[in-house]
Amino acid sequence: MPVKRISCCLFCLWLGCLSPAIICVEARAARPEAKTTERDALTAAAVAFPQNQQPGEVRFSADNEQERDSGVWIDGKYFGYVKELKGDKKVLLPPGEHEISIRSDGYKDFVKKILVEPGQPQTIDVVMEENPKAIYPGDDAAELRLDIQPKRAAVFIDDAYVGHGGDFGGRFHSMLVGPGKHRLKVTLAGYHDYETEINPVANEKSRMKIVLEKETDSTGKP
Repeated sequence: MPVKRISCCLFCLWLGCLSPAIICVEARAARPEAKTTERDALTAAAVAFPQNQQPGEVRFSADNEQERDSGVWIDGKYFGYVKELKGDKKVLLPPGEHEISIRSDGYKDFVKKILVEPGQPQTIDVVMEENPKAIYPGDDAAELRLDIQPKRAAVFIDDAYVGHGGDFGGRFHSMLVGPGKHRLKVTLAGYHDYETEINPVANEKSRMKIVLEKETDSTGKP
């Protein structure tokens, strides 16, 4: 049974697109005062509905499964893992500078600053480099299977990101963790964080089921 080793070492952000207003100007005989009025009207519309409020799409390209399963943070917020951020989960960001951080257990963080242009897509090539300082559980490691809902939630052991929920559940997935006390945290935007202390026993196999609860707004609606 394949297991994922544990090192000790963002929902997409949707922005209401303000489309530039389209102003239909009636054709008429050219008069200086009419031209000035039309020009002023178009200028006012550009100020009221600036084109630079259109979001830009950020796409991700990865060559292997490890990179495709890496977690993505944008401006400090978790968005999901690389291979899922497309279609209805595509990443749309407001124009301006943003910081992308991609993480995977046993690898160095991939950090890149990007400049998003209005309405323009761009692709980030994900390249993960192994972390030579990563420390892995020994031969006495416990095997822990986590059945997490939603599966795309980020999983942390002792504040270190180790993967998303789908990495550690089901019939053929689990994690190895050293015996003793550890802090387990599961988080996803729009849901309440789940935190608990675990104390696995050496060479023991165990299973946990975790269902995140949706956050509610001020009216009590999820």
